[in-house]
Amino acid sequence: MILRARQFTFTFPRPALVMGIVNVTPDSFADGGKFLDADKAVARALDLVAQGAELLDLGGESTRPGAQPVVEAEELRRVIPVIEKLATQVKVPLSIDTMKPAVARAALAAGASIVNDVAANREDDAMWRVVSEAGAGYVCMHMQGTPQTMQSHPSYSDVLAEVEDFFRDRLKRLNACGVTADQVVFDVGIGFGKTLEHNLQLLAGLHSFTKLERPLLIGVSRKSFIGKLPGAAAADRLPGSLACAALAVKAGAQIIRAHDVAETVQAIRMTEAVLAHEKK
Repeated sequence: MILRARQFTFTFPRPALVMGIVNVTPDSFADGGKFLDADKAVARALDLVAQGAELLDLGGESTRPGAQPVVEAEELRRVIPVIEKLATQVKVPLSIDTMKPAVARAALAAGASIVNDVAANREDDAMWRVVSEAGAGYVCMHMQGTPQTMQSHPSYSDVLAEVEDFFRDRLKRLNACGVTADQVVFDVGIGFGKTLEHNLQLLAGLHSFTKLERPLLIGVSRKSFIGKLPGAAAADRLPGSLACAALAVKAGAQIIRAHDVAETVQAIRMTEAVLAHEKK
């Protein structure tokens, strides 16, 4: 299985990739405001690469539950200078976490290679055309509703089956826009229009998505559903995040999106070492 993102190619199976998170925002739930300044965001990104991040995900608009939209000009102001600086300083792919086609286009022109689209449930194909034209990687994430509405009343008859159907449908639509399968990564969207039970069902059933033969990205880092079990604040959810990351890798996930990169790299490398010694 191959993932192509402009000049980058990843061939699987291989050790799982850790995608470091850089929120260039004042209001993201985990670290809002810490890296809003461009120079601080760049320094944070460089630190994450030093910790072992093989991908960097940069976002200028919070997508936490209830977050208010950011106007396009402001999102561009936040992320483009960071991407331009990092593109000359790092050799890892840069991912733009955005729902706006114009922001994605500008980010790709500035040096990004991947579009991380939490709004892959869109009906308009403008974003997919941008991805196709650039030959970029595309993270297709499942979300029920929008960040403003997604947690109001999530409901599924069968969350695993419905997310799988969504992925199959989106792959057809992407293909129709010129985005090939080897550009696509699937993300089940933990916490995006899901209850605690839905999140647990998706994590327990991750292996079922491997039959789609596309890399799976899992983003669980510091999310609120972890705190609902032991009751931990965002800053205290690292142990739960690492447990989910290890289980995701065991189930076949290839990319783990994380705030705590060094700890996540250690956890998944240990998981992979143990898995390598399982009896076949």
